[in-house]
Amino acid sequence: MESAVTGRRVDDVAEDRAALPHFDRRWARAPATVITMSVCYLAIDVGGAKLSAAIVGETGDVLVRDRIATPVREVWPALSKLVLRVLAAAPTQPVGCGVGCGGPMSPVTRTVSPIHIPTWREFPLAAEVEALTQLPTVVDNNAKAVALGEAWCGAAVGKSDFVAVVMGAGVGGGIVSKGRLLEGRLGNAGHVGHIVVEAEGRLCTCGGRGCLEAYCSGVAIEEETGRPPQRAPQTIVERTGLLVGRALTSLGAICDLKLAVIGGSVAFGFGEPFFTAAQAELSHRARLGFLRGFTILPAGLGQLAPLIGAAALARRS
Repeated sequence: MESAVTGRRVDDVAEDRAALPHFDRRWARAPATVITMSVCYLAIDVGGAKLSAAIVGETGDVLVRDRIATPVREVWPALSKLVLRVLAAAPTQPVGCGVGCGGPMSPVTRTVSPIHIPTWREFPLAAEVEALTQLPTVVDNNAKAVALGEAWCGAAVGKSDFVAVVMGAGVGGGIVSKGRLLEGRLGNAGHVGHIVVEAEGRLCTCGGRGCLEAYCSGVAIEEETGRPPQRAPQTIVERTGLLVGRALTSLGAICDLKLAVIGGSVAFGFGEPFFTAAQAELSHRARLGFLRGFTILPAGLGQLAPLIGAAALARRS
């Protein structure tokens, strides 16, 4: 675990970002000084592959962070220990907590049923976190949280209309229109991983067929290739980009978008060949006049995007 109390530095965060494709080298010139903040947030990211927690400052700086692999069972006990460990290292008391989690979820009951955590069905995550931390807590889809984070201090700063896509164990999305995050009827807007890209294609974890997630998620790629996504052959990398570009073409036409910000371990692990293939397919298919110039960018916050996004949830509440 890394802590501002023991010397967590701005340039440590810059190193994380510097390793990413399309990294803006201006980040690397951040001064090597210990960060102190009067306002901070507890940020939690619940994913199918890993659980993460952090203390994030008012300007998006990660002051403390820690993570563990998502256990097959006893997910909440493992997450609660992680959260308490991070809270104990906070330089000051957080004013609120934001939690990004895989969906679906219900804003009415404040429960989550993430597809890639089968032991959680209608799990009362918000209530459990509030009881554990004694902090006001906001829970939302982790890809929607990433969209907020990218608009706050990432690749979408100053952009009022864009989609953020997260490609990890699953494939999620958050859509911002006219500067507002789209919520949908039950708060589940943005599930781009379930856009159908192959008619009657591969069975998806959602129960449907041919979904983007059935081909482009880390779980799907590992099941198909028998190896981790970062070791996938070039044909899989390029096919993943093609299918993502195809899905974004449809989404852009529906939502009138010209920017997609993509992050997650699969996208960053595949790197430049993936982004090139996705942009090529999108440019080839996006023929409507208002879609010309539709651009794909890597998430500006890199691997820190889910945590900074979770902080953004707390920050806007």
